Amino acid sequence: TIYQPDKLKGDPADRDQESWDLWAEKFRAVGLDPEIHIVNGNKKDNFWMMADTGPCGPCTEIHIDLTPGPVELDEARQRAGALLVNGSDASCIEIWNNVFIQYNANPDGTFVPLPAQHVDTGMGFERLTSIIQGTKNFTDFENAKISNYDTDVFKPIFDELTKLSGKHYQSTLPKANAQGHVIPVTEQEKIDVAFRVIADHLRTLSFSIADGIQPGNSDRNYTLRRILRRAVKYGRTLEFKEPFFYKLVDVLALHMGDVFPELRARKDQIKSVLKLEEEAFNRTLDRGVALFEEEVGSLSGKQLSGPFAFQLYDTFGFPLDLTELMARERGLTVDTEGFDKLMEEQKQRAREAGQKNKQVVSVSEIETKDATEFVGYDALETDAKVLEVVSMKDKTAVVLDSSVCYAEMGGQIGDSGQIIVGANAFPIATTTKVGNTWLHFIEGEEAPTVGTEVRVVVDAARRHAIERHHTVTHILHWALHEVVSQDATQKGSNVTPDKLTFDFNSAALSPTQLADIERLVNERIIANDIVSWTEVPYTEAKANSGIMQLFGEKYPENVRVVQIGGKANALDGWSMELCGGTHTRRTGEIGLFRVVAEGAVAAGVRRVEAIAGLEAYNVARAEADLLKALAGKVSAQGTADLEKKIDSLLDQQKSLEKALKAAQHREASGRAKDLITTAENNAIIANLGDVDGDYVMAVSDALKGNFDGIVVLAGTAGGSVAIIATVAKEHQSKVQAGKIIQTIAPIVGGKGGGKPDFARGGGKDVSKVSAALEAARGLIPA
Repeated sequence: TIYQPDKLKGDPADRDQESWDLWAEKFRAVGLDPEIHIVNGNKKDNFWMMADTGPCGPCTEIHIDLTPGPVELDEARQRAGALLVNGSDASCIEIWNNVFIQYNANPDGTFVPLPAQHVDTGMGFERLTSIIQGTKNFTDFENAKISNYDTDVFKPIFDELTKLSGKHYQSTLPKANAQGHVIPVTEQEKIDVAFRVIADHLRTLSFSIADGIQPGNSDRNYTLRRILRRAVKYGRTLEFKEPFFYKLVDVLALHMGDVFPELRARKDQIKSVLKLEEEAFNRTLDRGVALFEEEVGSLSGKQLSGPFAFQLYDTFGFPLDLTELMARERGLTVDTEGFDKLMEEQKQRAREAGQKNKQVVSVSEIETKDATEFVGYDALETDAKVLEVVSMKDKTAVVLDSSVCYAEMGGQIGDSGQIIVGANAFPIATTTKVGNTWLHFIEGEEAPTVGTEVRVVVDAARRHAIERHHTVTHILHWALHEVVSQDATQKGSNVTPDKLTFDFNSAALSPTQLADIERLVNERIIANDIVSWTEVPYTEAKANSGIMQLFGEKYPENVRVVQIGGKANALDGWSMELCGGTHTRRTGEIGLFRVVAEGAVAAGVRRVEAIAGLEAYNVARAEADLLKALAGKVSAQGTADLEKKIDSLLDQQKSLEKALKAAQHREASGRAKDLITTAENNAIIANLGDVDGDYVMAVSDALKGNFDGIVVLAGTAGGSVAIIATVAKEHQSKVQAGKIIQTIAPIVGGKGGGKPDFARGGGKDVSKVSAALEAARGLIPA
């Protein structure tokens, strides 16, 4: 196709005669009529614009007609094919586009030539592959493939899916319905769509994770999570009940790893992330689908409500687009406006909760645009000039031309200190930044006046504690790579005077791994290696594979590299990271390092919480004192004898528990005999009083074999209710144990369930036990 403007509609520029002439020469060379094979397109089809304004220009596109037919093409068929161009027909597709970027679209609707012009080309790799593998020349389309998926790009993945599922791909293509939605109808169409979705999504997710992006709850991370959950849902079509998606990574890495080596290098990480995500969604998927089916079955109209779609999202993890897909398959729509309203309300609640303890300042509140020069890397106090005082509702911020107080950023908390004017001192509670302007938040209502020369002093003890925790964060990052994997990349951190937290993508760490990490970090601290920093061009830092940087972070032209070990500033350290924070001068200044916690913060993301310096010593001292106190309480001969003494006490406890359980069973047996004498209408319904669930179970067990009827027992120990129901086989056609518990458990403020012969439940409202048992009596058939 070439550009032919429709001047009556105001299309810009002139006809692209140059492209027509070049294409005509090509077609004539192979005996084809250019008048048939070159199709004119107006602004809609052949004038590319990135937006209403900006660079743009005419384009020429390559379309191919893959309509099955004889090898020899007569003129009528050629003309019929030309009519399919840009007609949304699956058998005539665009494979290549060349845009001639030569104009700039102005807001007033005019188009002016660009001083620098170029060609922007885009080609569909899979589409071109399908054509090369399915045709022989310009005219032989007898075996043409009209799907990108019928190529060796996807075949290895399909073969592996067949091995795992037992299903076979047969290249069916469902038709669009009246609403324009392509909905599979036959069982084979559903299977084929599942194959295509899973294979496509596998590539998207694997490449993204290899590039450092993880599934998560926000922005592009949530896009990946949505894609994965859609693939997992389609896995149900292939009857996968257990995690399967991650098993396809091996074949993808095998066949594409030569061209994309990062797939092989990070294959294990990709599989680990996908498996964790899939396991998480599997826990709620079937319950969400069941709820969806229940809602559809009771729906009177043709639209699922926004609150219901939000419930699927919020409770069961269903992305909105997945709910919409399931709805379309049933001929339904979703109230997206209602969903969006509830989503915005949830986000607003989160924003309000997140801002309760934060100093929030907008750029509009700052009149000066002068940057504050930070001089605190090498000094703890400096002279400065007050540029501005920003008074807000409940706080005051002072803007200085220079400062030794580090502003909160990069995970490091802001410094505190003092602004000194003569004999007056204004305490700085914290320091933050807006743009390049440092904001020193001061306590009290008074503030220095604009233009005053002041002395700024950082809280040195607090700063040094922060430095210890920041430097050891870098060492921790290095140790994670040594012990866990080079793919254990940083997802976030928080550094304060009291502790550090470090988020990274990984599976859960074992106790052995945590111990190895702690040991390695302390070994590096004892080595007392030098810590240095220097500024280099970002291009140089990016080219150095030994320098770690956060994926997706935007860096300036010049960056600061913090190096531990090696020769100072030689970029040869064992740890090197892009970092703007403050640090110790030697690792020995850190003193001591302790890991205090490790756990999950999101699917595939773990968090280590740790302490350093005096904070670590204080915890170690407290633990030692506790062990000594415990040793005294159990009469151990010092802490070395404590474990042996505890083992002995535990053995005694087990013996006593065994004896107590035997006594309970004897007592329960007697209680059961008494209850049998109270049976009415083949049923025993009783409140056993201040006993726990184990005792209630013991009485229930004692009744088995001695009473073939219906039993409902309750116990109320510890301010909570335990209920057990059993129904003998001959009564189950009229009443089931599970139904009894489902009916009466809510009465005591709880829930429960089970099978027809046995069920159990519980609740918190002891005062309603009598009412619950009375309701049970009402369920007993006469």
